[in-house]
Amino acid sequence: MAGKDEGKDGLTYTQAGVDIDAGERAVELIKGAVESTRTPGVIGSVGGFGALFEMPTGMENPVLVSATDGVGTKILLAQELACLDTVGIDLVAMSVNDVLTLGARPLFFLDYLAVGRLVPEETAALVEGVAEGCRRSGCALVGGEMAEMPGLYAPSEFDLAGFCVGVVEKTAIVDGSRVEVGDQVIGLASDGFHSNGYSLVRRVLAEAGIGLGERLSGAGDGAEGTALGTAAVAADGTIFGELLLRPTRIYVKPVLELLELGLPVRAMAHITGGGIGGNLGRVIPRGMSARLHFESWRVPREFRVIQELGGVADTEMFRTFNMGVGFVLVVAQEAAEHVATLLERAGERPLSLGRIVRGERTVELEGVF
Repeated sequence: MAGKDEGKDGLTYTQAGVDIDAGERAVELIKGAVESTRTPGVIGSVGGFGALFEMPTGMENPVLVSATDGVGTKILLAQELACLDTVGIDLVAMSVNDVLTLGARPLFFLDYLAVGRLVPEETAALVEGVAEGCRRSGCALVGGEMAEMPGLYAPSEFDLAGFCVGVVEKTAIVDGSRVEVGDQVIGLASDGFHSNGYSLVRRVLAEAGIGLGERLSGAGDGAEGTALGTAAVAADGTIFGELLLRPTRIYVKPVLELLELGLPVRAMAHITGGGIGGNLGRVIPRGMSARLHFESWRVPREFRVIQELGGVADTEMFRTFNMGVGFVLVVAQEAAEHVATLLERAGERPLSLGRIVRGERTVELEGVF
C-alpha cells in the first residue's frame, strides 16, 4: 500500500508561515551588531544554545542583580511610523536603568523578539537598536530569540522583551536603607515619555483627531502655545510621532561614575509606570517622606499637550508619566551640589526636586504645573 505522501510535495513550514531561511538570514545580519557590544566577560559567540559570561574578578562578595521588561504599546507607534531603530534602545533602557537603581553595573543582556512575519532587514533594524542600547550602557548583548508566530501576530506585528543581569559588591548595594532626613532629591531629566503611558497617549490623540505626522508647538521646551489640530506647527519642525518615539534615556554611565567615586548616593529610582511618586516611594524608608517641589523647573511641553488634549487631571498625569524626570537619586545633603555638578558635566540635566523629611513614607508633590 502506497504511503499517503507518495507523489505529493506536501505542506512545508514556510507555507505554514514560518520561514527558516529568513531566520538564518536575520542571524547573519545581526552578527555585527551583537559583536559590537562584546565586553571582556563574554565567552564564545553568537549561535550557541546558551550564553557564557565570566564573573568579574576583583570583587569580594559579588551579588547578581536581574531585571526584565518590555516596551509596551509604544511598539504600535513604531509599527505605524515604520521606525524600528529606536524601540530596541527602549528595551535595553528599561532593564538596565532598573538594575542601576541598586548600584549594579549591567553585565549582559538578552532579547526576545516575536513577529508575525520575519523580515530579516526589519529584524536587523530592531536588533541594532538593542545593540545600541547595550553600547550606551556598557553591557554585552549575549543572546536572544527570534520567534516567527503567524496566527498569533499579524504579519506586520511584533513584540519585544528584554532581560538584563548586573553585578554589585554586596556592601555597595543601594537599597534606600541609608536614607536620612535632610537628604536631597536630585532628578535627572527624561527625553520625553520614555516607555510608559502610551496607551493613554494613543487614546488622547485618537479622540482629539491628532495624527502622528502633525507638528508640535513648543515641543519639549516648556513654551506656551497650543498643539491642537493642523495648527500644531513647531518652529524646529518637530513631528509629534518622532517626539513620541524618542528612546528612553540610559543613565548607567554617569550614575556609575558617581558610585565609583564613593559619593553618598543613598537611594535611586527609575521613573516608569506609576510616575515619580509611585517609584520614588518604593525606596524611601518607613518614617520618612520625600517632599518635592517644581518651582525651578517646568514640566516639558509634550506632557502639557497630552493633558490639554485629553483633559487629564494633574494627579492622573503624575501617576502615569515621568513628567520630565526619568531617574531620581537621593544623596546626602552635603554632597548634593557636587553630585549635581558632576552629573551636569557628564551631559545630564540634574533637577533639584526636594528633600527627605519625616513622614508616612509618601511622596509629596508641591507646586506642579
